[in-house]
Amino acid sequence: MSQTMSKGVGASRSAVLRRNAFKPIAVGMSRAPAVVSNAQPASAGIVEPLMVRAARGEKVERAPCWMMRQAGRYQKSYRELAKKHPSFRERSETTELIVEISLQPWNSFKPDGVILFSDILTPLPGIGVNFDIDDNKGPIIDTPIRTLEQVKQLHAMDFSKVDFVGRALTQLRSEVNNQAAVLGFVGSPWTLATYLIEGGSTSLYKTIKTMCYSAPEVLDALLSKLADAMAEYIKYQIRAGAQCVQIFDSWGGQLPPREWEKWSGPYLKRIIASVKAEYPTVPLTLYANGSGGLLERLATTGADVIGVDWTTDMADARRRIPSTQSVQGNVDPAILFASHDAIEDAVRDCLRKAGGQRHILNLGHGVLVGTPEEGVAHMFDLSKRLTYADVAQH
Repeated sequence: MSQTMSKGVGASRSAVLRRNAFKPIAVGMSRAPAVVSNAQPASAGIVEPLMVRAARGEKVERAPCWMMRQAGRYQKSYRELAKKHPSFRERSETTELIVEISLQPWNSFKPDGVILFSDILTPLPGIGVNFDIDDNKGPIIDTPIRTLEQVKQLHAMDFSKVDFVGRALTQLRSEVNNQAAVLGFVGSPWTLATYLIEGGSTSLYKTIKTMCYSAPEVLDALLSKLADAMAEYIKYQIRAGAQCVQIFDSWGGQLPPREWEKWSGPYLKRIIASVKAEYPTVPLTLYANGSGGLLERLATTGADVIGVDWTTDMADARRRIPSTQSVQGNVDPAILFASHDAIEDAVRDCLRKAGGQRHILNLGHGVLVGTPEEGVAHMFDLSKRLTYADVAQH
């Protein structure tokens, strides 16, 4: 269930710039952001991180690379830390632990993106929803939401409930110091609603899909509330230091295309339009697992980057997504268990088919539990070595 991860920022700065780049401010009102930092474009003469530039479509020499779930159980350092802090909620809701875990892959592999170690459910207490995570059952929602009265009880984001996220992002910007892009992320309204309505993880989505027909007004009200809350949560992450933000429409691929157009697409557009109105230059990535039948529709949301899973050929994806948008992906996560030659072949194939520019190299899904760290390291090494010129020559 968890969409947890870790990423970073781009080019070194003087000590003065490091001190002055972010000015966290305490705010008395509980529902105001706990931290605010300089999220505006870099000033003249300062080179922004490679990933930010590639996402915007600027000309770059190579594809930047990061991996979904690049912080997690495949790393020995994470497993050792988890022994000391066995609660996932503790690890993902304690500023110091978030920063430490987010930086573990950065220290090991120096990816081009350092993503916040968190979970898509983390902001739910901010709107009045309590949840827990069971090691075996996954997420558990205390009281599933299935009536309009319950939806009306949800409130605007209370950022005091997620202040550890803001503080962690600000610290990550300082630690990584623009040598990679710091990424934030959120879950899409549809994906969050699956947990809120089903009461936890599901493989059938029976209750929420039934509500599409039996209680459409309740579902629309819930999705609208979630869209507005996630838009504000993204802005909060940007103010705290996120240079790119990924929206996980993780279960959007469970909807037939015509239903996605009704129950996921409009709410994603609502989020993206709201964020772009305030932060037009901050790249937003949209990823939906199992989205091969939705790529053209994903591209209509206004996202700067469309994430592609490993079940779609990247050449097909590049043809189907407008050339004015960047693509991300889409190496099969399982290839990292294979030989270095096999990994290189898969990476070269992905880079070549992505078209040379407007591409962020990534896996087509998160790093799998048990993945050899050597495989992860090799893919990152390849990403730094394989320039677009080199890929074109071969």
